[in-house]
Amino acid sequence: MEPYAYLSENLAAVKDTIARHSGGRRDPVTLVAVTKSASDEELLALAALGVHDMAENRPQEVLRRKRLLDDAGYAVRMHEIGHLQTNKVKSILPVTAMIHSLSSLPLAEEIERRAAALGIAMPVLVEINSAKEENKSGIYPEDALRFYDAVRGFSHLKMCGIMTMGPVTEDPEAIRPYFRLTKKIFDTIGEQYGYETDSPVLSMGMSDSYGVAVEEGSTLVRVGRRLFVHA
Repeated sequence: MEPYAYLSENLAAVKDTIARHSGGRRDPVTLVAVTKSASDEELLALAALGVHDMAENRPQEVLRRKRLLDDAGYAVRMHEIGHLQTNKVKSILPVTAMIHSLSSLPLAEEIERRAAALGIAMPVLVEINSAKEENKSGIYPEDALRFYDAVRGFSHLKMCGIMTMGPVTEDPEAIRPYFRLTKKIFDTIGEQYGYETDSPVLSMGMSDSYGVAVEEGSTLVRVGRRLFVHA
């Protein structure tokens, strides 16, 4: 057996679950592989299987692993999904395909400043703290439209959509109301302000909840542990 055969099996299972929960949706759901628990060898093996989007929550790993993938000849888009400090923006901007955690005006201002210096428009998602958890970052639902309106005028931020995590629970059904709320916010923002992309991103769902998230309209899921489990 190939040393990383489990990756192929897990990837196929995840894609099958996404397809089953998509309800015949025409537009595909983007799978972003969260690789923070993976070895470098697993990372490369996953890239060899055709995974084009990967994510890390530590800026230093975004940088290191992007170089690793580039050196191996893989054109993989690296996403920054963790809480991003303003002093880390400069280092990751040149190699990051999308920042999933825009959650404050100072962070928006720093991304704008650094992106302007590079002459780029940085794709970002506004992070919604849908469960209003005090130990998590993100914009509270009732403040989402006001915050989006405040940052959408930055010319070097490309407003692509919104993201939520939802509370940690073993029961994915318990997260469904938060996904449903975030989808409502996503639609309202789209109607009132619009998004700066032809394919707006609603990023919801992780390893234990991505099926429910897809049912509730997620266009992008962030799956880690499910891809790397093996006997």
